[in-house]
Amino acid sequence: MSAPTTARPVDAEGTGRRVEEVLDRLAASGDPAAAEAAEELVRSLMDFYGSGLARVLHLLSGAPGDPVAGLLGDELVASLLVLHDLHPEDRDTRITRALDSVREHALDVVDFDEESGALTLRARESGGCGCGSGASAREAAQAALACFAPEVRTVDVRTAPAGPTLLQIGAAPTGAR
Repeated sequence: MSAPTTARPVDAEGTGRRVEEVLDRLAASGDPAAAEAAEELVRSLMDFYGSGLARVLHLLSGAPGDPVAGLLGDELVASLLVLHDLHPEDRDTRITRALDSVREHALDVVDFDEESGALTLRARESGGCGCGSGASAREAAQAALACFAPEVRTVDVRTAPAGPTLLQIGAAPTGAR
């Protein structure tokens, strides 16, 4: 009999919220011993799974080819690696990876404020009807970033102005003569 290779799908962001909600309910229950025991249990499980993930990364890093790349592209695995501070990619690379997963929104990074966790993005206009899709782009970016770059706490999407954005060197802009 072989071990299962797939598990029940899990929403990493939702699971994190549920854990926080349960800990908050226990803290509000008025039983400090129960709240403290629950927090200790969560810390122990985090240490256990974090050590296991570190071992998996270590073992895979010595394997032929690049098996780690598949792990880094998986939202659940990436979020676990970030949660345990084991993700080998830096923040900017993880932000790029997250935005690549919502490529249909054509988002570019403008700025990231480390102190507040605010990420400013620019959405390139698609030349459509002019209807704003900034909210859906922001929501898509936030969902992707929650897994790959949770240090991004807020996302602001600005729309780039329509028209040419690049100026060729040595060429006069249209209408300028």
